[in-house]
Amino acid sequence: MKVPQFSPWIGEDEYKAIKACFDANWITEGPKSKEFQEKLLELIGAKYGVFAPNGTLALYLGLKALGIGAGDEVLVPDFTFIGSTTAIEMAGARPVFIDVNRKNFQIDLSNADKSVNKKTKAIMPVHIYGTAADMGAVVKFAKQHKLLIIEDAAQAIGVHRNNKHAGTFGDVGTFSFFADKTITTGEGGFVVTDDENIYNRLLYLRNQGRKDRGSFIHPEIGYNLRMTDLQNAIGLIQLAKLEEIKKRKNHILHLYQELLANTPGITFFKPDEGADWIPFRVGLLLDHASDLMDYLKKYEIEPRTFFYPLHRQPALARFGQNNDADFPNAIFGYEHGVCLPTFPTLTDEQVNYVCETIKRFQKGKD
Repeated sequence: MKVPQFSPWIGEDEYKAIKACFDANWITEGPKSKEFQEKLLELIGAKYGVFAPNGTLALYLGLKALGIGAGDEVLVPDFTFIGSTTAIEMAGARPVFIDVNRKNFQIDLSNADKSVNKKTKAIMPVHIYGTAADMGAVVKFAKQHKLLIIEDAAQAIGVHRNNKHAGTFGDVGTFSFFADKTITTGEGGFVVTDDENIYNRLLYLRNQGRKDRGSFIHPEIGYNLRMTDLQNAIGLIQLAKLEEIKKRKNHILHLYQELLANTPGITFFKPDEGADWIPFRVGLLLDHASDLMDYLKKYEIEPRTFFYPLHRQPALARFGQNNDADFPNAIFGYEHGVCLPTFPTLTDEQVNYVCETIKRFQKGKD
């Protein structure tokens, strides 16, 4: 049996939605985008939102709208996808890595004071693996140090903490609609804010320095960072599936937990109390994680590692934060973490097959 790491849940409805754009002869950002924007804002509970071509550029837009640039520093967790950091570099600023906790690998601020200096302008918490970071702690820390907050909620659409949606605690929040996200448009991103001034800056930045298309007078410097109705028509269909996606992902999670409950040596990634969890991945922590992944691959099961710590990334070495002793939890996650397939169309039979293979491996390690 083959079990891929991910397979997007798309079909005839998404195909028909694209066709409707051709029938209407409107394929650039237009009425479908406006409808998707309105429904996303209703779901998220933010006042304003704009689209971006992908999650990394959504972060870039948010950083630029906050005025982050050359000479500034932004605190970012060491445990996240590299796009969180490359967006900071793209804005001209310097990322400063912060370790994470060992329970669910969200940003840990217990030793972060030492990383703040007069150049520090913002903090970027990342809501990892479909749950929400401790934003109460982040907001308190940001107020104490007079920092702006940009939330990377790429993996957290539909996720709340204490009944408040991820991405709405800070000054700006960003989302991704890449193929493996909870809902997808293939590629795509969204930036939200409750601040009208930030929203106006976003409008200029994403549309060639003007608010309205068709004008050739450009009051500010901006870029082409838009999406298309073709993508957002798919997004509308996906959004209509969100409750079913959540239901299916949680069924898969509970099945993994049930089938592996009595397997020695395995700990599950676990969200904080009061935080939703729409499993972006089902994460396991165990010894011999690398060996388990090799074993799963032999049986045509595609696992994935946890994130490689940013401070060890060759591309980020120039930022000079290469002391492993500062990031024990990010390292622990990478060395002990295994991500299991969790996509909505994964069958119970496939989950059973994955779990039986894991149990067989663990039995051999006893």
